[in-house]
Amino acid sequence: MSRTIIALDFSNKEEVMNFLKDFKEPVYVKIGMELTYACGLDMVREVKEMGHKIFLDLKLHDIPNTVKGGMKNLAKLGVDIVNCHCAGGIEMMKAAKQGILEGTPEGQEPAKLIGVTILTSTSKEMMNEELGIEGEVIDTVIRYAKNAKAAGLDGVVCSVHEAKAIHEACGADFLTVTPGIRLAGNSVDDQKRVATPSFAKEQGCDMIVVGRSITKAADPYATYCQIEEEMN
Repeated sequence: MSRTIIALDFSNKEEVMNFLKDFKEPVYVKIGMELTYACGLDMVREVKEMGHKIFLDLKLHDIPNTVKGGMKNLAKLGVDIVNCHCAGGIEMMKAAKQGILEGTPEGQEPAKLIGVTILTSTSKEMMNEELGIEGEVIDTVIRYAKNAKAAGLDGVVCSVHEAKAIHEACGADFLTVTPGIRLAGNSVDDQKRVATPSFAKEQGCDMIVVGRSITKAADPYATYCQIEEEMN
């Protein structure tokens, strides 16, 4: 199983197709806000028809009924993973899960639903001073992860540095999907809590999300294969 999800952080269809044509087999990709807002959900359908697995990263966060309706429609796309914000609370996350189950076409596997804990661009200082949440980041992440499990979610999005503690708190089969992955020597850009693929593996991360380290590499396919080898 692929443990590396490639973030397709492109702004148009042409860039996506040019990037994917060099890959010799279907891979796991992440389609987020930038690409969805530029190309619409037809982009999701096209990438899925090419055989790739998709993590649709739209981070739904609204009142429970609205999130349920949104997830019900997204479930029809046949994506493999979709997410919502843990900050929406247990009832909202339950509604998101119900929306997926109701919207999944008969005979099709429902998408895994994971909750976003604390963004990897968030530092302790920002969480304490701007968001008004006291304590350490890890404490809030674990609280959110436990809420996600109570709501019936399949896992969470977290940083590498919290993955081990989440598995201890929520079980080994509770999925940890970790962004903020950079190869040694790459710029961290706007991320705060980052790590290398090797460190992610050591920390027990189930799946990692890698963007610019692959998409901006001289040979993206070779870089992807190298990361997959490290993770497996």
